[in-house]
Amino acid sequence: MSFDNSVHFYATEQHRAASDADAQSGPVLRRAAGPRRLLLVSYHFPPVGGAGVQRPVKFVKYLRRFGWETSVLVAANPSAPLSDESLLRDIPPETHIERARTWEPDYSIKAKLASDTMSTTTATGPRRRLASALRGAVTLALQPDPQVLWLPAALRAGSRLLRRVRHDAILATAPAYSNLVLGALLKKRFGLPLVLDFRDEWDISQRYLENARQDSFSYAIQSRLQHYILQQADALLGTTKSSARRLQDRAREAGGHAASTCIYNGFDEDDFAPGRVEDDIAKPERSTFRLVYTGTLWNLTSIEPLIAAIEVLEASAPEGLSRLELVIVGRRTEQQERLLDRVKKTRCHLRLEPYCDHSRSIAWMRSADALFMLLSDVENAHRVVPAKTFEYLSLGKAILAIAPDGEAADIIKEHNAGHHFQPGEVLGIAGWLHERLQGGWRTFPNDNAAKAKIARFSRERLCEQLARVLDQLPMAP
Repeated sequence: MSFDNSVHFYATEQHRAASDADAQSGPVLRRAAGPRRLLLVSYHFPPVGGAGVQRPVKFVKYLRRFGWETSVLVAANPSAPLSDESLLRDIPPETHIERARTWEPDYSIKAKLASDTMSTTTATGPRRRLASALRGAVTLALQPDPQVLWLPAALRAGSRLLRRVRHDAILATAPAYSNLVLGALLKKRFGLPLVLDFRDEWDISQRYLENARQDSFSYAIQSRLQHYILQQADALLGTTKSSARRLQDRAREAGGHAASTCIYNGFDEDDFAPGRVEDDIAKPERSTFRLVYTGTLWNLTSIEPLIAAIEVLEASAPEGLSRLELVIVGRRTEQQERLLDRVKKTRCHLRLEPYCDHSRSIAWMRSADALFMLLSDVENAHRVVPAKTFEYLSLGKAILAIAPDGEAADIIKEHNAGHHFQPGEVLGIAGWLHERLQGGWRTFPNDNAAKAKIARFSRERLCEQLARVLDQLPMAP
């Protein structure tokens, strides 16, 4: 059976189950004249936390100002590592949220299973081979990601909603990439125009995400799935200009004709308003230089270049290094934790904070003398701009950008927001730190002209841009 026939068979079976349930769901409700309505498909949604959740939340918050009401299809019991209930306050109370249960186990169970599996790597003989085979079989079955276990129930729930309430378009955001498959199946069933929002490119995630499968079978399956959803799309969204161009190229390769638009991740002025940001984080002593990072540390945002620069200062200017306070706020992989252990052997003061809600993360940014942004020197990193970059810009603090040449570095340079170093320029990074530890730090120009330039990254303006994309979609049947 071909891939397209497999998808059609699967959708037909789900359609039959949904129709049975719809027989008891009451009369169909039609939208009166007025704002158009968008169905947003997002497995991760508050109270789930994380930087990726903020983008769909801000879409819901601001789209209604530009003539689009939003319904949201989310997981009722998401298997996710982070929570942030503070994000709930951005969701308009009249927003309809449709929840569907997933068959995934709780995240704590998945983490324990992964840990138990890793512990078997030291075992020998049949036990190790069996554990490895079981883990491989489960991972291979869950394509494109574990959230595919949500897809059957979500397809039924989404179908019921679309039959009861008229919608004018569907927007699916990823990761999880199962969201995009779900959006394509709903589009095929109901004929609604489909927008695919790539918060991260599928090709990049497939290569660098934790636990991503690198085998040829997974690559083939995910390539076919990506071709399928790109063929179904009516519009594509990327989070950088270069990513948007790459998505359009991929769509043409797949036989699709959707236009692609860059809608950056941005910052929300409301998040920085009085009363929204915690203020109990003490400022460092006057002689201390506080350098802050917020976000996840993993293989695409490795902190190793900064640590190597700190080690250079430990050898060459240890007294100055004692004035450096390095604050890391957010989730860290085990590999990055091991790298940070090297800092503990120096005179640098290291403060490690766990993931916290968004308002507290902003408070840590505000307390900093400077902020730093990381991108590893790996293939395709030039198309990535970390989401926190725009909140960093809005605060008017100096930014240390350690990244390969690309769009992230260009944005920092364009706004005269700090200094950019290649990840391999360890001596240059060390020199930048040494200058600041001698008292040479400053904020970047934050006058009215600079603020106006940065304002184009406000979440409200970016949602206005999204509304224009939605307005240009073909009319729903």
